[in-house]
Amino acid sequence: MSRYAAAKPYVLPASLAELDGPTTGTVTLPRHIDWGPHYVYDLADEADFRLMYERVIREAQTDDDLNTNLSAMSLRHVWRELFLPLPIRAAWEARFPELRTPGTTATAA
Repeated sequence: MSRYAAAKPYVLPASLAELDGPTTGTVTLPRHIDWGPHYVYDLADEADFRLMYERVIREAQTDDDLNTNLSAMSLRHVWRELFLPLPIRAAWEARFPELRTPGTTATAA
């Protein structure tokens, strides 16, 4: 794990119920979340969908970034497949135990 990933502050929602983002169509992420060449995501494409969720979770700066781009139902469905730094995965799973893989416990970041 990089020192950046360990030290970076991450934003977490107060509750998963607040995540009311789109589940279909395309999403164009704001540049402060995705500054690369590929910032339009087709939610029907599974790889695009997961990549967008990873970027939003890693780079969100406000609750609104999370709430407008993530869906609670969709997040629960793909959570285990997302490639995330350990500190952020641990923080989300500590706040939302329902995201954990059965039989695991959250670790302190």
